[in-house]
Amino acid sequence: MSPRLDAAASTPPARPHAEHGDDHTGHHGEEAAEATPEDTAAAPFTGTIDELEGIAFDEVAPGDARAMSKTLFDRLGTLEEGTHEYSYVRNTLIELNLALVKFAASRFRSRSEPMEDIIQVGTIGLIKAIDRFEPTRGVEFPTFAMPTIIGEIKRFFRDTSWSVRVPRRLQELRLDLAKAGDELAQQLDRAPTVDELAERLDIGREEVVEGMAASNAYTASSLDAQPEEDDSESTLADRIGYEDHGLEGIEYVESLKPLIAELAPRDRKILSLRFVANMTQSEIGEELGISQMHVSRLLSRTLVRLRKGLMAED
Repeated sequence: MSPRLDAAASTPPARPHAEHGDDHTGHHGEEAAEATPEDTAAAPFTGTIDELEGIAFDEVAPGDARAMSKTLFDRLGTLEEGTHEYSYVRNTLIELNLALVKFAASRFRSRSEPMEDIIQVGTIGLIKAIDRFEPTRGVEFPTFAMPTIIGEIKRFFRDTSWSVRVPRRLQELRLDLAKAGDELAQQLDRAPTVDELAERLDIGREEVVEGMAASNAYTASSLDAQPEEDDSESTLADRIGYEDHGLEGIEYVESLKPLIAELAPRDRKILSLRFVANMTQSEIGEELGISQMHVSRLLSRTLVRLRKGLMAED
C-alpha cells in the first residue's frame, strides 16, 4: 500500500463541486490575490497518494485545491528529494495550482505573445514558488506564489519580447514614459511635449528623446504589411530602395575623369569605343582605320597609364 499523506486520518480526497463549473480559474486567482480567514477554513486533505491518481486537478474547486496543497506541502517536507514519492507529490502540487498560472497569464492577454507561451513561462514561476515555499511561515501558498509567477512572466516580456535588444534602463524608461504620457494626456487634453514629459519624470530632455527612440525597438513592422496611411496595394517592401551596385564604382569614375581628360584624343576615342560602345578591337580598328594589333597596343598603354595615375593618387 502506498504511504499515506496523513497517517492520522483516512477520509477520501475532496472532489470538485459541480456548481463551480468552468469558473475555477478566475475564483482561484481572485482568492490567491488576497487570502481571507474563510480561505483557510477548508478541511485538510487526508487521502493517500493512490487516491490522487483519480482526480482531475483542473476541475478541483479552489477551496479543495488549497486544502490539498496544504497537506501535500506538509508531506513534501518529510520526503527525501530525488525519490519517486517526492517527485510525484511535487508534480501533483504543480498540476493542482496551475489555475494560479492561468489567472496571472490572463492579465497579459493583450500582449502579442501567444497565451500558451505566457502560461508556460508562468508555470516556471509556479515551480520556483513550490520549491521555495515554507509552510511553517504561516503564509498561504497562493499569496506567496502569485508575485513569483507574475515576476517570471514580466521577466519574459522584458528579456524576449523586444524586436531589438535595448538596455534594461531604456526598457524601464519606456514604461515610465508611457504611464506619464497617459496621465498628462488626460490632464492637458492633448499629447504632452518632450519638455512636459521630462518635467513630470524629473529627468533630462535628452533622456526622454532617448527613451522615445528606444520605444521604436519594441515591435517591428512586417515588410509585407501595407502602410496604414496608404490606400494603395503597395507594401513597405515595395517602397524600400534596392542596392545600386553601380555606386561601388563612382569613386573610381570620379578619380579617372581628370586622368582621362589628359589623354590624347585618339586614346580617349579608343577607350570610349571599347568600354562604352562595347566594340571589339577589330571593330575599333576598322572604325579608326588601323590594325587590330595597333589598337591592342594603344589600349594596353592607355590602361597602364591610368592605373599608374590612380595608384599615385592613393
